[in-house]
Amino acid sequence: MTGKPIMPVRFMNPVEPLGQHPTAMRITDTGGHDQLALWSGAVSGPIGNQGNLDLWSGDVDSLATRRTPATTPLPRTSRTATATGTTRTTSFGFVLSADSSAPSGAPFSMADLVQAWLDCRRHKRHTESAQAFEANVERNLCALREELLSQSYQPGRSICFVVTHPRPREVWAAAFRDRVVHHLLYNAIAPRFLASFDAGSAACIPGRGTLYAAQRLEASVRSITQNWAVDACYLKLDLSNFFVAIDKHVLQAQLHCKVKEPFWRWLTDTVLMHDPRTDYEFRGDIKLMQRVPPHKQLANAPAATGLPIGNLSSQFFANVHLNGLDQFCKHRVKARHYVRYVDDMVLLHHSADWLHQALQQITAWLPAHLGVQINPRKTIEQPIARGIDFVGHVIKPWQRTTRHRTVATAIKRLQTMPASRVFAAGNSYLGLLRQATHSHTDRARLANVLRGRGYTVNAELTKIYRRAT
Repeated sequence: MTGKPIMPVRFMNPVEPLGQHPTAMRITDTGGHDQLALWSGAVSGPIGNQGNLDLWSGDVDSLATRRTPATTPLPRTSRTATATGTTRTTSFGFVLSADSSAPSGAPFSMADLVQAWLDCRRHKRHTESAQAFEANVERNLCALREELLSQSYQPGRSICFVVTHPRPREVWAAAFRDRVVHHLLYNAIAPRFLASFDAGSAACIPGRGTLYAAQRLEASVRSITQNWAVDACYLKLDLSNFFVAIDKHVLQAQLHCKVKEPFWRWLTDTVLMHDPRTDYEFRGDIKLMQRVPPHKQLANAPAATGLPIGNLSSQFFANVHLNGLDQFCKHRVKARHYVRYVDDMVLLHHSADWLHQALQQITAWLPAHLGVQINPRKTIEQPIARGIDFVGHVIKPWQRTTRHRTVATAIKRLQTMPASRVFAAGNSYLGLLRQATHSHTDRARLANVLRGRGYTVNAELTKIYRRAT
């Protein structure tokens, strides 16, 4: 009886379409290959299943603080099938694919770039630029990676438009691929700066938004007044035309103090020194630009001066730039109670004379070291009991409420906006008002307007629902 040889069984990881999970196969090699730590030639899943991260997941809600660890890929080989008296071996070739980890000595891996893309598209997946990039995401990410590693990357065209609320100002939005680079740079260098930031500084810091700043100031007020048992004063300062007046050369020296690696220093300089005024597209009514004061327009700023409002990199660079002011106020001025949100800052003290001397010191220090100045029209010095208007909150004895202008604007907009936008805007405004400790009256006023527009409000006045037809 003659036995029929059994053909070898080949286990392969086929190319899968976007939206599917990559196949994980571990195969034993008998062809004498060295243990090469390379991926197969398949292009599915640039980073595979690493922890809870799946590149093609439809609803990824990535946090800015989450990082995807780079892993060493398994070798790709074949199995051996044996028959009676016969041994046959089939080997596969090794080809690098898009899901390979960073080459030896590379400053970042493909997983880092993918994580930057996930951070960038968060809450922006339905925008036109995000969808255009995601249509060929793997090809776009690979091309962007090659440009970065070869240091041939150059920022593209920006989009400029004007917002009129709460006051007219211009906003510069970088191209989507450039925003991915901003997130990559932020994820790489931000931790070394965040560790040195003062606890009283907020904005563009994980966990430190407007609510953090308001609660921090409220806690400082209760501390210095001994829970409103003694009197104290506050000094509120604002920088004049802050983003437009930033000296890039001063900021560059501050960034170079902690960015030593050649690649990250090159990328930092590329993002920082890029002038969006050389190549941009204006969207919207061009007449709105006339409502923006000339001294607040980036187009009128001198060369190598000013950061575009609207980019993650600009917000982070602004914190690095003003960290020197934070350290000066804490260690030279000796301000025990100090809170800053972007270019708005508040100092607390029992003595009004001490606050006046602190104002003189800060006013003299800023132009000499940062090249910016205090706005005298927005400088306020008065007792705390009158209330502190800060980041949209008003802190008064025993209560923290929402700014009256914000509530009035919300009511006016909800009364006049199209019906299709009321549901989302109404829940957004109720979520904003509930941050204040004493906002029941304001939420009740807002709830009455929403009931008049045909919605149902829950008992806590924190959420609205559509009425059943």
